[in-house]
Amino acid sequence: MRALWTASTGMYAQQFNMDNIANNLANVNTVGYKKSRVEFQELLYETIRQPVANGPGYNPVGLMVGHGVRTVCNTRQFSQGTPQQTDLPTDLMIDGEGFFILLTPDGEEVYTRDGSFKIDGEGNWVNSNGYMLATPLDQVPPEVKEISIDESGLVLALVEGEEEPVELGQLELARFVNPAGLKSLGDNLYAETVASGPPIIGIPGEEGLGKIRQGYLELSNVKVVEEMVNMIMAQRAYEINSKVIQASDEMLGLANNLRR
Repeated sequence: MRALWTASTGMYAQQFNMDNIANNLANVNTVGYKKSRVEFQELLYETIRQPVANGPGYNPVGLMVGHGVRTVCNTRQFSQGTPQQTDLPTDLMIDGEGFFILLTPDGEEVYTRDGSFKIDGEGNWVNSNGYMLATPLDQVPPEVKEISIDESGLVLALVEGEEEPVELGQLELARFVNPAGLKSLGDNLYAETVASGPPIIGIPGEEGLGKIRQGYLELSNVKVVEEMVNMIMAQRAYEINSKVIQASDEMLGLANNLRR
């Protein structure tokens, strides 16, 4: 009976869907997190009778039966998250498209929307894992009184005893032709892939890149109500597929109990 196996693929697909929803809800307060959506695809069809346009055995529709569903991908949605004002000078938000560029300890470039940066003991800009900004900025002097970053990413520092701010460098952002093709590394980081294309690097506010907002953080773009509705739909779909398996089992039981 095909229904047993077909319904089992539906249960497996909805189980993966629920896993994805759970991850979205778990990261509802994660800075820079982008929600993902599971996409499904039909499995192969068994053709019992081919459609025939004319002639003997005329049948314009045909007879085919599917064998279930499978999960194809979970697409990242890089819509803008809600801004949260923190008033910390090292908290940065990208208002628009783009990613901050970081360097791992191995020297590889990774990308993030999480702008909760810190100044380490040597005056370098680092994220929560200690990864440095790839943009070559001068070290922040220890006697700095104030750090200001404008919309274009120009970093200025007002040093104690000086009247004019000192320029520390220019922030750069990266964008991708297909950001959904980036590889998720965890820790709010992404890596370039063949599907995403190479990074297009530029100054904030130019070439389609977003502007920098100092003293703000971008919260996740997860909508709790939307995810709750998706969870209810996934739960009901899982339940109805399990009932198909029960009904198929009962039908097989009736066939086994036939008497001559």
